[in-house]
Amino acid sequence: MGTITIPKKELKAIIKESVREILEQESMKLRALLLPFVSQKEQKDIEKRYGRPSRKVAKSMEVKV
Repeated sequence: MGTITIPKKELKAIIKESVREILEQESMKLRALLLPFVSQKEQKDIEKRYGRPSRKVAKSMEVKV
């Protein structure tokens, strides 16, 4: 097997980006866990009062919890 050599600065940037991605994923999981449960009855009441949410998506991310 060969050895791969990359500059220290490039390695640091790769690690930094990886850590940033992991922290973002973990914070999304935490946010999902902190969201209160809404029953079907409560959801229908919310939709009756305020209308259905728009289906416009500004940013979408799939997170497995």
